[in-house]
Amino acid sequence: MSNTVKRLEVTYSPVNESNTFTNGDIIYGQVTLEVAKECKIESLSIKFKGKADVLWSERHGKTTVVYHSKDKYFSVKQYFIRNKNYEGDEERTLITNQTGETYSNVVAPGVHVYPFSFQFPVQNIPSTFKGSVGKIIYLLEASLSRSMRISKKESVKVTFVARPDLNIVPELMAPQHESKDKKMKVFTSGTVAMDVDIEKTGFFQGEGLKVLASIQNNSSREIKPKYCIYRKHSFFAQGKRRVNTEDLLKEVGDPIPPSSKENVTRVITIPRDVEPSIHNCSIIKVEHRLRVYLDVKYASDPEIKFPIVILLAPEVPAMAPPPAAASGYGFEPFGNPHPPAWGMAPPQPPTAAQASDLPPPYAAYEMYPSLNNFGQKHQ
Repeated sequence: MSNTVKRLEVTYSPVNESNTFTNGDIIYGQVTLEVAKECKIESLSIKFKGKADVLWSERHGKTTVVYHSKDKYFSVKQYFIRNKNYEGDEERTLITNQTGETYSNVVAPGVHVYPFSFQFPVQNIPSTFKGSVGKIIYLLEASLSRSMRISKKESVKVTFVARPDLNIVPELMAPQHESKDKKMKVFTSGTVAMDVDIEKTGFFQGEGLKVLASIQNNSSREIKPKYCIYRKHSFFAQGKRRVNTEDLLKEVGDPIPPSSKENVTRVITIPRDVEPSIHNCSIIKVEHRLRVYLDVKYASDPEIKFPIVILLAPEVPAMAPPPAAASGYGFEPFGNPHPPAWGMAPPQPPTAAQASDLPPPYAAYEMYPSLNNFGQKHQ
């Protein structure tokens, strides 16, 4: 920062204890500008944006190939101060102060606070994510421009978690069934078979996943049913795919003796800290599978894989109400304490903008793919 501009900072108010936001939530925040002496500002703005980014490199002989792809979900910008000769997108909102007046572009020495608000889209967008070679992020970014000076930018990340509803996504309630037969060879003779059902496809963090299995052991050795929930990160760029797989949970059932048949029920608790599935990003996917297999000594294990979708555990958010006055931000009144969401014209007494003046809707995204080809892709 220059000697004149001592601080440019973006902060916001959490709406719950976990400091996460979901579809339709409104973010109330402020840009704080501290200057040591009077200065003239060309523009001061705040941008709210969401994007996905994938980047990795591979060696092919002596050549290094870089694979990069990105996906933008939205970008909304509001101005507190804008040059009168500005010739850009006039639809971008110019925020006024609490008296309905525009902020002065001449800033006196001291601390100045500029409140703002934005709203997350109601339509489905992917949750915040960070992986080995890709990320999905949501940012609040302040930008300060002065004549004959390098622009200053400061940003803060916001954690977004999508909250799908099992009742409105029929595929998540669909039961699944698979069967497997295997003939033993070499050190183990006979056959083993299993018929496995799970009650549905979508599960919340911390929920019990019930596995119903009918296991026929016609082999010469005892077998053990085993269960594994694993996670797969897939990254896509320029026609290439990169995959990282990790086992999240493993459990072992009771042994089944030779020449016997048993019906086995197992309830596996989804870990509460497992990350939710992501199926609505074109360049990043977070997928989960349940693997049910029979541990047979001296033989390859017959197995069945079920695609499952893990959802964020439901909670009642402690929504933070809009501040009643600018002092709710912890400072004396500056600007409009009720800036409208999505860059709409702020309330002007006595002709206040109506709350029903909503911004244009986002493009809709499909939350989850059809399960008809779920198991055929990205095995």
